[in-house]
Amino acid sequence: MTQALHESSLNSLPLLARGKVRDNYAVGTDRILMVASDRLSAFDVIMGEPIPGKGALLTQVALFWFEKLTGIVPNHLTGDDPVSVVPDAEQAQVRGRSMLVKRLKPLPVEAVVRGYLAGSGWKEYRESGTVCGVQLPAGLGNASRLPEPIFTPATKAEMGDHDENISFERMVGLIGADLAERVRSISIQLYKTAADIALTKGIIIADTKFEFGLDSDGTLTLMDEVLTPDSSRYWPVESYAAAVARGENPPSFDKQFVRDWLEQAEVDGALWNKQAPAPALPKEVIERTAAKYEEARARLMD
Repeated sequence: MTQALHESSLNSLPLLARGKVRDNYAVGTDRILMVASDRLSAFDVIMGEPIPGKGALLTQVALFWFEKLTGIVPNHLTGDDPVSVVPDAEQAQVRGRSMLVKRLKPLPVEAVVRGYLAGSGWKEYRESGTVCGVQLPAGLGNASRLPEPIFTPATKAEMGDHDENISFERMVGLIGADLAERVRSISIQLYKTAADIALTKGIIIADTKFEFGLDSDGTLTLMDEVLTPDSSRYWPVESYAAAVARGENPPSFDKQFVRDWLEQAEVDGALWNKQAPAPALPKEVIERTAAKYEEARARLMD
């Protein structure tokens, strides 16, 4: 396995932004080099220790899904080799973990689609019978499959803040009715298509989030990562029925193992308050998290 990359440092290109996982560099005025680091965030705090291989894995999975979903909506890939835009000395930081993409005008909303009741959706449902204002049938349990996937948009948070669930009406107010309707329809179509494919691989995609932008012609374009274990809740099919019977979430192919460890981690004799800096991750947690990500990739792609 190549050496873990916590933060890229490309001097040949201007740095546009450093997100929780990706470092984005300008390539001229019309393209962006997205470098997926091995950083991991939990509770919106970036861990000090990278997860070896994670950035390359996320990139492979995103490219897999972009190809599978290509007929539904245009995506941001240029088709150019990311290594081609950096000098030889910087190619090791880019190779296998990067995408060279079109520079778009991002929409200020995240397109969340839920096919199952979990996480914040389950919490809201117990209180009000709704998820992000969408009325659901009575009698659903934790991790229940919904009668039909629902679209529950969110606003993108600044670094360190939590995304905020919003109503569809508020989304209309942000981007207009026509565009909001198109994003909702396309997002549900993307989710249904991907969920059907994943089921044949032994994976339930419980929910996911998509991001869209507009190109210079105003064409709606799928961007960022897509359907990775970082942006989606992946559950193993074989564990689902037993977990639902117990009223629990099935085990996830993602960073849930890290979250569970952090929930009981202590800093200076007290439980960690979920503020930066995070407690140092033990070697075992890093290795088991890397294995979970790899299992998801292997199920999908091998």
